Amino acid sequence: MAQAQAHPYSLGFAQHQAAYLYSRCRQAPTVQKWAAALLTLATAQGFPLYGGLGTCWQGWALVMQGQGQAGLAQLQQGLTAVRATGQMLGQPLCLVLFAEAARHAGHIEEGLRLLAEALAVFEATGRGDMLAEAYRLQGELLLRQAIPDAAQVEACFHEALAISRRQQATSWELRAAMSLSRLWQRQGKRQAAYQLLVEVYGGFTEGFDTVDLWEAKALLDKLGT
Repeated sequence: MAQAQAHPYSLGFAQHQAAYLYSRCRQAPTVQKWAAALLTLATAQGFPLYGGLGTCWQGWALVMQGQGQAGLAQLQQGLTAVRATGQMLGQPLCLVLFAEAARHAGHIEEGLRLLAEALAVFEATGRGDMLAEAYRLQGELLLRQAIPDAAQVEACFHEALAISRRQQATSWELRAAMSLSRLWQRQGKRQAAYQLLVEVYGGFTEGFDTVDLWEAKALLDKLGT
């Protein structure tokens, strides 16, 4: 539809949202494709915000495909470009993507720093569409510290669950439930872990070919044995 309108800014918005959707489906090569299209458009039309966002998407996709150093450098470049526009609402997304990539690359303290900044921007802007995921990632990063604080980790996962339920954001709720279920599994609370996850998983009627739902089903099967 955006292409049919012959309106470049609308097309950029659509390409950005396509990258967002496929990142949530964890399809990094497809994200990279949409990032390249967005960067081409942004460069041709002189759209600095979309240029920064496209660079962030490209960096995230590279990290998720094993190119950690190059991808993290792209994320830093993209975040800097978004900040330079003065636009605040796009910053939490870039910071959460950067933190997720940092975790994937094993940069735990850097990821925690980025999330602390993201949470501050969420608070300042009132934006909440990735707030649950920010808390979940914070818990996952804290769990990978040399001496993790189990209570603090669990508090982050509970906060992610509470936010996602308040927002009726079922995909974020599933991720939070999986993180908490895995923690409880390690703590020997298999029944509680199973009960939490089966209730969230049971609310889905589609999307069973996505990575998150595959992993949820595999975890349920393991917990149920």
